[in-house]
Amino acid sequence: MGDKIESKKFAQKAGVSCVPGHIGEIDDTAHAVKISEEIGYPVMIKASAGGGGKGIRVAWDRKDVEEGFPAVKAEAKGAFGDDRIFIEKFIVSPRHIEIQVLGDKHGNVVHLFERECSIQRRNQKVIEEAPSPLLDETTRAAMGAQAVALAKAVNYDSAGTVEFVAGQDKSFFFLEMNTRLQVEHPVTELITGLDLVEQMIRSAWGEKLAFSQADLKINGWAIESRIYAEDPYRKFLPSIGRLVRYEPPAEGDHEGYRVRNDTGVREGDEISMFYDPMIAKLCTWSPTRLAAVDGMGRALEDFHIEGLGHNVPFLAAVMDQERFRTGALSTNYIKDEFPDGFESTPRTAFQLDAMTAAGVAMHRIMTRRAAGLLRDDWVVFVGTAERRVEARDAGQGLSIDLTDEARSLTLTDIAWRPGKAQFRGRLNGTAFTVNVAPAPEGFTIRHRASTSKVLVLTTRSAELHHKLPPKPKPDTSKTIISPMPGLVVTMDVEVGQTVREGETVCVIEAMKMQNIIRAEREGVVKTVNAKGGDSVAADEVLVEFA
Repeated sequence: MGDKIESKKFAQKAGVSCVPGHIGEIDDTAHAVKISEEIGYPVMIKASAGGGGKGIRVAWDRKDVEEGFPAVKAEAKGAFGDDRIFIEKFIVSPRHIEIQVLGDKHGNVVHLFERECSIQRRNQKVIEEAPSPLLDETTRAAMGAQAVALAKAVNYDSAGTVEFVAGQDKSFFFLEMNTRLQVEHPVTELITGLDLVEQMIRSAWGEKLAFSQADLKINGWAIESRIYAEDPYRKFLPSIGRLVRYEPPAEGDHEGYRVRNDTGVREGDEISMFYDPMIAKLCTWSPTRLAAVDGMGRALEDFHIEGLGHNVPFLAAVMDQERFRTGALSTNYIKDEFPDGFESTPRTAFQLDAMTAAGVAMHRIMTRRAAGLLRDDWVVFVGTAERRVEARDAGQGLSIDLTDEARSLTLTDIAWRPGKAQFRGRLNGTAFTVNVAPAPEGFTIRHRASTSKVLVLTTRSAELHHKLPPKPKPDTSKTIISPMPGLVVTMDVEVGQTVREGETVCVIEAMKMQNIIRAEREGVVKTVNAKGGDSVAADEVLVEFA
């Protein structure tokens, strides 16, 4: 069942719904094109031994197949040592739903309900949850029955996952079976109360399952966010470096939610280009889906990483999106919601207040330490928003009057000291955490996916601040830079060549994924600074145009 081609043959025999496609090996690119056109575009080109999002391309036309087929074969050979490829129909706007199965060596198999893993980028899962917001009891039972039937057909024991692609109409088709423990197994454990690793060991030892399907129930809702070493501000490209700071949220029960964090790294560890970019699997559980989503948002606030790019702000942005909160998911979610890439999200009213309050509180703490003097009136800039405040100590907290707005903020439970990268507190009773870093005259503050420079100035300094000229951005229109650290697989242009918009310039491999770098505009190549086999750093200039 670990072989995607053979597993589809077994699934067909077991009466499991399968995606239309070519179930068999493919000879070469020409054969791949012929098969794709017989199936009808779009199609998905997949490695038979693939997994983890590697060895997959969606082809929308002949050109995509001609480019994608050799790339998938190369990825499959490098990552799995097996370059066999198959092609199947790509379901438009699909959802990725998988059934967890568990069997013993005595012919008993049960399913532990489903997980939805539709939030993906580059066919690699980013956010998972259990159960799925799409399924009703009838569809859940039907998918579970097919998964169990398939597992029994191959005499499967231990834990495994039967993956389906589902339509928005709740139709579903078999994709593959993963004959191992899945990365996202914690969300199943959180809603069933079972330890899947323990059950795998018991199965391997030869014990019978101690429960039947009727004994299993769904309890609450669980969300998992994969914390990756990748830069969402640079189209989720891999990021490498040392974990200078690694401070995950506290595990256990919080206000209305529970946190679990599975990780294999420690502060000071190096994240290299040679392995998968996952840093941690952050999970939250709560009795309801929205409470679990809100809990995840708070847990992500409390997660602090320094030293490399990471996707924590992006994950927090998704938790706040109305589309995600209503469960209207698909594997196109990231492309649909972030078509131009991910950027810092606009501040909410709460975030504006929280950044103002944190900036004033930190400024007072630093001023008191440095000079032992305090003044009450300040002009605070949160990005371009200008606010006049008067701040004073109030019991165990701080009272901040927004003099231009005729209202006040109450900041309590303040937890911060100079040098700390996170500021915690309660703003008008609501707990929050912001990431902070020193900046000239103030701080850079991030709350979830919103980042602002916060300046705390005297009235005179504020007047002078308005006179500072803006700094122009550098012109990068005549260069192609490496978007990530990696290995140049091929350099496809040479000096003097005319390159058109969209043409391949080079291929860079990082973290077992091959990335095609294309020209963003037409131009004549002036210099080429790298060749196949070279290691390059992020932002290194690869090609310059005349």
